[in-house]
Amino acid sequence: MKDLNPHKEQMADESMVRTLDAQASAIWPQESELVRRYGLRDDIRILDAGCGTGEGASRFAEMFRRSSVLGVDIIDAHLELARARYTALAPRLTFEHRSIFELGLPDRAFDLTVCRHVIHSIPHPDRVLAELARVTRPGGRLHLIPEDYGMLHFQRGALDPRDFGEATETDLYIGRNAYGILARLGLAEIKVDYVVVDTLRVPRETFAAILEAWRDGYVDPVAEYSRFTREQATAYFDHMIANIRDPYGYAAWMVPVVSARVS
Repeated sequence: MKDLNPHKEQMADESMVRTLDAQASAIWPQESELVRRYGLRDDIRILDAGCGTGEGASRFAEMFRRSSVLGVDIIDAHLELARARYTALAPRLTFEHRSIFELGLPDRAFDLTVCRHVIHSIPHPDRVLAELARVTRPGGRLHLIPEDYGMLHFQRGALDPRDFGEATETDLYIGRNAYGILARLGLAEIKVDYVVVDTLRVPRETFAAILEAWRDGYVDPVAEYSRFTREQATAYFDHMIANIRDPYGYAAWMVPVVSARVS
């Protein structure tokens, strides 16, 4: 497969806007404490690679109030929405159409390079992480959320996400594989932490909204690329959503947050 964005239809779907909004609400309160641990200055340059609708880039701009933040993505509709939503943060926060495979930005340009909820959905994550390291200054930080669908914990269901990942040549378990890629790139101080999105830490409706948006955007390609029918894929997502909404049920999503310093 030569397509560098095999999930492009799902990424451009309106369900992805809901996904990004719900994920930011669920994850950022814990994630932000991990970012503060880096001890970065307030006037840094930040790149958000694969910024989507700007949910993450805007939060970084608000956290580092004298920073310059560039969000890049290849979906123009998401970039337009981000510009419209976050005009109050301009000109410190800007958005541009760029591919994370070839950013077209200078070497060593950013103090903090962010890539959240992206590299599970593309082939060749090693190429992308090398490109992110290239544009990060020596001593700067990479901050990644590489999703891992082996870290979703619900009451047992039948669907195995590996079917879809293998068919689209993407690694839906990149969360556990990102460490090795960064180590082979020679990065230092590699850390893997976790944000726990579960039915105790996150409102059940917020958690359910993430799964509903995934269902609405992904049941058709799951049916196309896996051994499961559309009805089976829908039932799988509905099972997880019901588990979340069950007041006596417990469900968890362990979200890896991976960081490294560019040597």
